[in-house]
Amino acid sequence: MPEEGRESIDLWSHERAALARGHRVVAGVDEAGRGPLAGPVVAAAVILPFGCDVEGIFDSKQLTPRQREDSYRKIRATALSIGTGVVGPGEIDRINVLRATYRAMRLAIRQLSVEPDFVLADGYPIRNFEYPHLGIVSGDCKSACIAAASIVAKITRDRIMCEYDALYPQYGFAKHKGYPTPEHIENLARHGVCDIHRKSFRPVAKELESFWERKEPPWAGGAKDEPSGI
Repeated sequence: MPEEGRESIDLWSHERAALARGHRVVAGVDEAGRGPLAGPVVAAAVILPFGCDVEGIFDSKQLTPRQREDSYRKIRATALSIGTGVVGPGEIDRINVLRATYRAMRLAIRQLSVEPDFVLADGYPIRNFEYPHLGIVSGDCKSACIAAASIVAKITRDRIMCEYDALYPQYGFAKHKGYPTPEHIENLARHGVCDIHRKSFRPVAKELESFWERKEPPWAGGAKDEPSGI
């Protein structure tokens, strides 16, 4: 979003409205990592002092890596409380990525040292969410607390993927963070599926299927090697 567009947005309007309704502690929550083929989904919850300086705190996807790191340090120094929640690829495969995202958000809120009485969540309202909340589509561009949570979630997940890059250097996780870039797809085809790939996601599932189609049984190639049936 252009700088002039950012300046016209009141990033405190949703927090202000919640406080006007009698809420006292408002948290913003957002996630990173719903789309990648590998690694966890990470959520962050952030409580900011109302009206604090939010210059440089904006939707993490709109910031350069350096701006994001600068904003992250500012949030860490300013926030009243920060919580993070991480749900790994195995759990994502088991319950699906949307439910994993909501689980990560709940974990992040529970990690807050100050309990919120209202939550601003990026996206649509969350079914059966135990906290009074408001879902805001593109909330990371409309709410200071959600924008801060967006940055914390992104930085936290990126650092996790860089750690995985040291374990699986052949995939380039430090560069693409597990997203389905051409490089990642090529490395997936070349090296196969690793432990942190999401096996329920189509490109990974397709690669697994291709692997098993290529893998010959031990008796292939001659009648003498066929199982006896005993």
